[in-house]
Amino acid sequence: MAKWIQIGQLIIAILLIVSILMQNSGTGLSGVFGGLGGVYRTKRGLERSLFIATIVLSALFLLTALASLLVK
Repeated sequence: MAKWIQIGQLIIAILLIVSILMQNSGTGLSGVFGGLGGVYRTKRGLERSLFIATIVLSALFLLTALASLLVK
């Protein structure tokens, strides 16, 4: 049982890293040169789905970490 939890946690960790790296930070160097750094906008489409997926994956990672502690 503990082995399956560790495998699941590893898969979730990899997916979480990928989802974080795929997100667009939106600041970068554009704020230095007078870009659109101060504009607030809502997340739409794929960006919103990726944001929600990141939250769900982080919650799943936390749950698998707690399950890993309880099983040992």
